[in-house]
Amino acid sequence: MSRAGDDPVGAPPGAQRQGAPSDEKGGRASSTEPQPAVTVIPALPDRRNAEFLLLCFATVIIAVAMLIVEAGHEQGLRWDLVGYGTAFLVLFSFAHLVIRRSARYADPLLLPVVALLNGLGLVMIHRIDLGVGADAADGRPGAGAQMLWTLVAVIVFALVLELLKDHRLLAGNGYICGVVGLVLLVIPALLPASLSERQGAKIWIRLPGFSIQPAEFSKILLLIFFAAVLVSKRRLFTSAGKHVLGMNLPRPRDLAPLLAAWVISVAVMAFEKDLGTSLLLYASFLVVVYLATRRFSWMVIGLLLFAAGSVAAYFLFSHVRVRVQTWMDPFADPEGAGYQMVQSLFSFATGGIFGTGLGNGQPGYVPAASTDFIIAAFGEELGLVGLAGVLILYTIVIVRGMRTAIAVRDSFGKLLAAGLAATLGIQLFIVVGGVTKLIPLTGLTTPWLSYGGSSLLANYVLLAILLRVSHAARRPLSTQPQRTTPIGDTGTAVIERV
Repeated sequence: MSRAGDDPVGAPPGAQRQGAPSDEKGGRASSTEPQPAVTVIPALPDRRNAEFLLLCFATVIIAVAMLIVEAGHEQGLRWDLVGYGTAFLVLFSFAHLVIRRSARYADPLLLPVVALLNGLGLVMIHRIDLGVGADAADGRPGAGAQMLWTLVAVIVFALVLELLKDHRLLAGNGYICGVVGLVLLVIPALLPASLSERQGAKIWIRLPGFSIQPAEFSKILLLIFFAAVLVSKRRLFTSAGKHVLGMNLPRPRDLAPLLAAWVISVAVMAFEKDLGTSLLLYASFLVVVYLATRRFSWMVIGLLLFAAGSVAAYFLFSHVRVRVQTWMDPFADPEGAGYQMVQSLFSFATGGIFGTGLGNGQPGYVPAASTDFIIAAFGEELGLVGLAGVLILYTIVIVRGMRTAIAVRDSFGKLLAAGLAATLGIQLFIVVGGVTKLIPLTGLTTPWLSYGGSSLLANYVLLAILLRVSHAARRPLSTQPQRTTPIGDTGTAVIERV
């Protein structure tokens, strides 16, 4: 409580207590009676207007990029381009209104950055369509279908924000999420190759009219499960164990979650021939384990298991050997197994520092340029500078996700936000590392940038969960005036649990 004659703590300049008028000289009138004090707590800005302005700016960038592509292919200016830009702005304005209604204190940078990435992906897919003729290589539709998937993904994003009122509800359903995630991961392995296999990987569920990749959703569900289990067992993981060589080693029975994640990853690598999902799941789990326990010994054990599994997989599975040998020397078979990697390297070399310009490259020579190798297409036409700008956009999302993890008050929210941000970072590293020959190719898509309905849907669900956690982290605890009251006159009060 404030003493008589003192200014309230936190009051802005010029603020005065009620009932204490100023005298002619600017001082306070003396009074022997206690005066009620008011602590002025200004409402925190929700930054929603800034979010909308950034969305408008992103729309302008995308519209200009589309005009440059059209001019590069001598398509001329058409009124339907204005319609596309307007539809894009209306769609993400709808997402903005949903955030304003359901998560008004969420981070204002996340949605505009993701919208810009999504729009740039649409521009590049449209550019590839103009060059090769609507994905003639595999018969799939291009930018039109991607825009339709964007519409569906934003609607799903809005539903998740509306239905998930508190991210802590996910912790209570952690085991359900884990079971559903495992089932989705296993289904493609059990289906016949005609319904699940594409380009050698059994990761699809082919339905009449469209296909889905369930592993995209499994990564989110399993991450929720990992975070929920680690929060509930954190004391056990951090207190029990032996001290050996400067490290606190866990007990053998406490290694069960780590061994389970390792077995799942190896099984996915073996039966579904999907190196990317296997690496992503295991690396994400290791990050979450380290954040929960802060023990380096868990990372050491996890990396040793990963090394052992990788060596065993190289000698046991032929598809792993092909990937590794292609990575080590793609020019050994430039017209066969190494063709994709060779064309990707030529794309980066052609782009150089500043690129050939939007619409002036030849990304159609790279197989799967609109999906797995869209980074190579950006590297050719935007060069190192443009590609660095795209990667900076991803870095903003990852850093803001980590800041959300630091700011949120509950342990589950911290692990969940950090895990989601880390998953994005790991996936980006795997994709960019694969197309630049830093690591073997894995077949993962670039979030929000590559063509693919499953990837868009899953990553917009990830964004919705991250925004929900961000809202909980940034919302003010209270914006009500606080008055000093004699202790005898105070009554009971219900305190909101956060």
